[in-house]
Amino acid sequence: MHNEPSPLSVATDGAPAAVSHPKTIKSFVLRAGRTTSGQAKAFETLGPQFLLPYRAAPLDLDAAFGRSAPNILEIGFGMGEATASIAALLPEKNFLCCEVHQPGVGALLKRVGEQGQTNIRICSHDAVEVIDHMLPLASLDGIHVFFPDPWHKKKHNKRRLLQAPLVAKLAARLKPGGYLHCATDWQNYAEQMLEVLGAEPLLKNTAADYAPKPDYRPLTKFENRGIKLGHGVWDLVFTRV
Repeated sequence: MHNEPSPLSVATDGAPAAVSHPKTIKSFVLRAGRTTSGQAKAFETLGPQFLLPYRAAPLDLDAAFGRSAPNILEIGFGMGEATASIAALLPEKNFLCCEVHQPGVGALLKRVGEQGQTNIRICSHDAVEVIDHMLPLASLDGIHVFFPDPWHKKKHNKRRLLQAPLVAKLAARLKPGGYLHCATDWQNYAEQMLEVLGAEPLLKNTAADYAPKPDYRPLTKFENRGIKLGHGVWDLVFTRV
């Protein structure tokens, strides 16, 4: 379960020797979904301004946003509800958002148009390739990974997004003092996140273990419903040393 179902599952170039992966690794699993007429219109009218095409070349973030500001990467935003809320709350920051689920991309574009937001750009492409080829080292001020697919069956845990190789890449793309904020509603995944993030030498935990939910991350309807049912949610916030 997750608040904003994301098609992301695993995002690594490789894996520890004990973990077996297919030869071609993707950071996502495409899921069925139909784009609504409103989302299709958003693609047509707002896509040229807010969609960034994937290119295997370093991205000039200042040029992409038309300004110099702190840059936050979000990996997997589902239908974009939380993303739009955070970007509206933090207008002084730029948000580069990766998502391959087309209805989700259309939904976020629609929200951007309705709310008149200008600090969001979307790259509808595999986040691993975006990180590898478009984002220079020490180019980000923050990274958000909220409620990635938990792959809760033990035999599928190896498909989870947050594994050591990807975490190393993310840490390397943070500026010193930049932060990595992850959240999950699956305790076993939270424990794995804590172990993997804690083992990355470029990262330092801001808490003894799990962090209080930062004010900027909103509670979605799904999360509120889960909390009422007694389900837990775990936030982890690490900073680049």
